[in-house]
Order: sequence, then structure tokens, then C-alpha cells
Amino acid sequence: MTAREPDWVPAGAWLAPGYAEWAPPAALREMVACLWATVVPGDADRATLVLPDACSDLIWEQGVGSYVAGPDTGPVRTVAKAGSVIVGVRFRPSAGGTVLGLPLSEVCDQRVALADLLPAAARPLPATLPPDEAATRAVDVAGLLIADAAPDNAASRAAALLRDPSARAEVVAAGVGLSERQLRRRVQAAAGYGPKTLQRVLRFQRFVRMLDAAPEPPDLASAAADAGYADQAHLTRECSAFSGLTPTALARVRHAESG
Repeated sequence: MTAREPDWVPAGAWLAPGYAEWAPPAALREMVACLWATVVPGDADRATLVLPDACSDLIWEQGVGSYVAGPDTGPVRTVAKAGSVIVGVRFRPSAGGTVLGLPLSEVCDQRVALADLLPAAARPLPATLPPDEAATRAVDVAGLLIADAAPDNAASRAAALLRDPSARAEVVAAGVGLSERQLRRRVQAAAGYGPKTLQRVLRFQRFVRMLDAAPEPPDLASAAADAGYADQAHLTRECSAFSGLTPTALARVRHAESG
């Protein structure tokens, strides 16, 4: 049987080898950053370095089933089996806790079977599904969870303000009508980290996007300033903490993975 393309995937793009992202349906965009798939060619397993991005994911993996990837505070090296397909729904920073209905800090740095968290949501996503059906059902499950969720608007607004690397927690708290203690508790529940860690991860992701967009490794002193770091040494420390690599080594890895 020929796999049909989920209706949110551009024509001809489904099950192409490698990793791809697509925009979610309009009804999900407030909570969902992207939909994605990894298709591993059949000749060899694929190793990937997963970097912290302040997001959490609902994932279905062929032969494994469904699970939740919590927000990470450090690099995670994964290996996908040759010939396998993995599909995911990536929740925006501050949306994961709301959608899943639990403090996201409980699954920080973890991969947890969806059946252990939300048994009813896991039932439509068995490991034996064809990938196209799994992709469609994963989006449907996410949509049902979002429909039942009660958004934390203060935490969402705080996460948006914390994208500014110069933002101070006390100013952000005042801006969303919370005390600093309330801000920490609410952001931890919604995003999985406290405000300071969330701000650090968002700044690091700004640097990663700069690496991915540049045809050649950028000048690191300029990149550090553009990403919001105090100096190149600050960038190097944070890059090591979040990726386990120097900025130069990370640039090589990102370009190798995209090549």
C-alpha cells in the first residue's frame, strides 16, 4: 500500500529521508511550534545530537509507540534504527505543561511513555501503526489535548518576554502581574524550567539558529554579541553546557547534519 500524505504536509514531502518540519494546522498554532518527522534510510542507524530548545514533544516512533520528550537542560544523543520513522508534535515553550495537564518540570530531561502520563491519549497511537496514520492521529491527539487545556496566559507572556536576554526576572514578573516567586512556580509548571534557565535556553537557541542559517561558521565574537551573550567566553561556557561542544565544534556538527 502506498503511504498517503497527512494533509498538513506539502505535496511530495512525506517520508523523504532525513528530518523535516512543517507548520501545524492554524487551530493548533497558539500551542504548537511545528510538526516534524524523521525518516531514517534503511542502510544504517542514525545518531543525532538533540539540543535544548525549551520545547516539549509528543512523539510516535515506529516499533516503539508514543511518548513525551520533556524539555532538556543538556545535550541528548539519540540513535534511531535504520528504516524507522518518527513523527512528532512540538509544543511551544510554556505550552507543554498546559497541554499535558501536569507540571512540565516533572518530565524535564526525560522521555516518558505517553501511556504512563495519559493512558487515554496513548491508546490511538500503538507502535504498529503505519507512519502516515500515526502522523494523522498524533496531530488529532494533540488537538484534543489542546481543546481541553486551560492556557496560563501569564506564563506564556513571561516566556515571550524572556526571549530578550537582557530581561530581568523581577521586571518580567511585574509585567505579567506576578510576584517573582509566583513567576518561578508558574513558569516551571508551564515550561519545565525556572525563568532564568528558560531565558538561557532561548538565548542558546538564538545562537543555534544563527549557525544553521550561516553558510559558513560565523565570527564567534560577533555571533556572541548578536545572540545576547556578554562576550565570546560567555558563549563558549553556555554552548558547552547545552551541547557538550565548543561553538566551533557545534557549528561543524550542525553543518554535517544538514548536509
